[in-house]
Amino acid sequence: MKTVFVLNGPNLNLLGTREPQVYGSQTLDDVQALCERACAANGFSLDFRQTNSEGTLVDWLHEAGHLHTSGKLAGVILNAGAYTHTSVALHDAIKGTGICLIELHISNVHAREAFRHHSFISPAAKSVMAGFGVNGYALAIAGLAGMQ
Repeated sequence: MKTVFVLNGPNLNLLGTREPQVYGSQTLDDVQALCERACAANGFSLDFRQTNSEGTLVDWLHEAGHLHTSGKLAGVILNAGAYTHTSVALHDAIKGTGICLIELHISNVHAREAFRHHSFISPAAKSVMAGFGVNGYALAIAGLAGMQ
């Protein structure tokens, strides 16, 4: 069974309380449960993580790269939060590992502040999803299943 990494960046631990008008009222635990159901429905195992540290995200992408090389990774869904708009290191880690990665945003970043309109991750991602709320996670998992 292949694994899906779902990696969440800074401030996503605040889901449910942080700007609910933008991000909704579901918590990160709710998102994890949603991802568990979506992975089970698509025949994947789930590795779900959150960190506020850019370096930890890079390390996790490297770990995903090792699984990819061994044929055990279905792909990575990355909600990098604010690092989307600032991190060349994440871009380089994605490209360097050769993983299949879906960049995910809960909100429509293009309908928000101008600084959120640029992504360093998009050029290295297989796909970009934005604006589906937390349901975007399940859609991204289904998308990975379609790419297998």
